[in-house]
Amino acid sequence: MKYAIVQQGGKQYRAVEGNTIEVDRLEAEAGQAVRLEEVLLVTDGEQVSVGAPTVQGAAVEVTVLAQVKGPKLTVFRYKPKKRERKKTGHRQQYTRLKVERIVTGA
Repeated sequence: MKYAIVQQGGKQYRAVEGNTIEVDRLEAEAGQAVRLEEVLLVTDGEQVSVGAPTVQGAAVEVTVLAQVKGPKLTVFRYKPKKRERKKTGHRQQYTRLKVERIVTGA
């Protein structure tokens, strides 16, 4: 099975051809092709290429499917015996990507 480990936004993701991944929000429209250059590892089942820190010439070509929001997180802070309460929420924005092709460095 051919896959690659890519780094995007300070996080690492396992990209398999044909699958989808959700990364932190990218400034790209739906349907746009994007090339991820920071590839840390590439394997095709038998041969493994590990970068130091990245694999030279390797890239992952992806297509933007949609801009999506993550689950709602509730943040509740309070100070006991002081009647101080604060309730807020947060939803992280993600970009859903479809992995089209993994380009090896060799």
